[in-house]
Amino acid sequence: MDSLEEKTVKRETIFDGKIIKLVVDDVVLPNGARSKREIVKHPGAVAVIAMTPENKMVMVEQYRKPLEKAIVEIPAGKIEPDEAPELTAGRELEEETGYKTDDLKHLVSFYTSPGFADELLHIYLAGDLKKQANPLQADEDEFVNIVEVSLDEALQLIEEKVICDAKTVYAVQYWQLLEATN
Repeated sequence: MDSLEEKTVKRETIFDGKIIKLVVDDVVLPNGARSKREIVKHPGAVAVIAMTPENKMVMVEQYRKPLEKAIVEIPAGKIEPDEAPELTAGRELEEETGYKTDDLKHLVSFYTSPGFADELLHIYLAGDLKKQANPLQADEDEFVNIVEVSLDEALQLIEEKVICDAKTVYAVQYWQLLEATN
């Protein structure tokens, strides 16, 4: 197979924000032609599938400005510089839900939208949850409601498009597979 690599000949940073950086690359295509690629650079993120002893999934309801609505999601957040994804997972779980765990298992990592972004999302399964009396504080611009749902309730929320992001749909489908094999 011939190389499909696109060689970058110039990169311009258009925006460098708190969460993302937007760059535009001038590239030479495999056939020698030139093109532009708009790329979102992201530090990476984690998401946590947190299960209670009552077999409920701990989720958060949060307003998402790009969607102009509140949705229900599994706890998630971006990886801080020089922070291991597993540490981020534990921190985000506690900040967003008030639960802590020593039982984190890495399930999968995947690129969320490789056509325009380099965000790598790591998904963890958390068991043995312990509610904290004084949990870590959420970010000052982050407002969430904690929601604990059964599998049937989660499936209903997907049908109602209240759960509508890829990581949470993945989490619910993973849960369905676990239930089917048990």
